This record gives sequence, structure tokens and C-alpha cells, in this order.
Amino acid sequence: METKVIASTKAQNNFGQVIDSVVQNRTRYIVKRRNVSQAIIMSLADFNQLLANSSERQKMSDMIGELAPVYSLGETIGSSVEDKAEVQD
Repeated sequence: METKVIASTKAQNNFGQVIDSVVQNRTRYIVKRRNVSQAIIMSLADFNQLLANSSERQKMSDMIGELAPVYSLGETIGSSVEDKAEVQD
């Protein structure tokens, strides 16, 4: 089982191939939009296994916690540290 990162546009344009890879190779995809992790694509078999196995659930929860975007009120989604510095000046 492999986890890959893919841009949302690339996932859209290659959705059939992504699904084939997910189902046939059990590849998991982290989908990024504006360079921020937004979603995970995984097979139904992996999802069912995840629900049935507490250690797998914890592993996935930890991964989501590490990749989850953090938004602040008034912040433009996808803004960088440099953008924030310009706004504060």
C-alpha cells in the first residue's frame, strides 16, 4: 500500500487512472488544492479495513492531523507566510 500526493486538477483530469490505481494497487491519494491537503482517496476495501482495525484508525487519524489545513478567520486560503507579512506591514 502506497500513499501519493496529487494536485486536485491532476486528479480531476486523470480520475479514471486514479481510481484504477486505488482499486488495483491499493494506492491512497492525498489531494491538494492550492498546495493545501484537502481530501483522501482510498479504496472501499481499505476504508472497511480502516474502520475494523483500531491501530489503522489511529494511524489514519494521525496522518490527517498532520496534513489537515489550519485556517484562521480572515485569512485567505492558500496564503503564504510572505503574504501574511505583507498584509501586516
